[in-house]
Amino acid sequence: MPENSVFDEIVRNALELRHLDGLPSPTGRLDTDTLLDVIRHGPLLELLFDGPRDRRDIETELDVSRATSHRFTRWLDDHDLAERVDGQFRLTGKGQVVAESVLSFERDLLAADRLAPLLDSICEYHQEFVVEPFADATVTVLTPADPYAPMTRFLTLLRRSDSFRGFNTTHIVPPSLAPYEELFGDRDVELIYLPEVVESLDDDSLEQVRSAVDVGRLTLHTREALPYGLAIFDDRVGIAGYDDETGTMRVFVDTDAMLAREWAERVWRTYRDDSEPLSTG
Repeated sequence: MPENSVFDEIVRNALELRHLDGLPSPTGRLDTDTLLDVIRHGPLLELLFDGPRDRRDIETELDVSRATSHRFTRWLDDHDLAERVDGQFRLTGKGQVVAESVLSFERDLLAADRLAPLLDSICEYHQEFVVEPFADATVTVLTPADPYAPMTRFLTLLRRSDSFRGFNTTHIVPPSLAPYEELFGDRDVELIYLPEVVESLDDDSLEQVRSAVDVGRLTLHTREALPYGLAIFDDRVGIAGYDDETGTMRVFVDTDAMLAREWAERVWRTYRDDSEPLSTG
């Protein structure tokens, strides 16, 4: 199975369990030495998670000596993580779970580091946001040299998309940067806004909103609380983090990963079903 498929299946299973049952608290703790021992053997576990290997495979693919490969397989046997069948070492059921955990742990750490600018902006909602599907996302951050970089990235994706759904804690696009007619245009749009955001629309923007609703291009909802900015385009999904004081988009993270879209669609449905349709008449 290709590496991406392996990771995708691990993440999909984890997300389904989290959605259905939540994350249970551990009933005990492993000592630090045991944890470090498992992590040190991560490459070995990852190799066997991909499929059974004989000793020569282990030596070649991990670039280790024969003595080291013997030490590796002895460690697997001592901890009931693998068994030898027809000359090949294959993970036991316990070994599969341990290998999955190591793979997820490493991927989560890399994702957390990559997504740090976004996580700092939405720290209150970490329990709802899942980093795994966004591990390889494009991360665009505000800088002194380019304070509009995240918004520019958002507008680039919007202009090439025929549809758009999303919610936001402020205006999807500040009227000062682009007129609302650019957001709506000829695309189908469905938005969830905070009531105060709708109330803050100036006359020109409100008229454009009304026109879009009247011709069926815009469906507008309101909700009393929203966690961050969610954007669902034709072929990508994105998350935006904002400055609490200025409302400026500080970071925009987007990806075409199917797992991210599945998560975004689920979040979108949850918030839309708990929102109020808005009449602009």
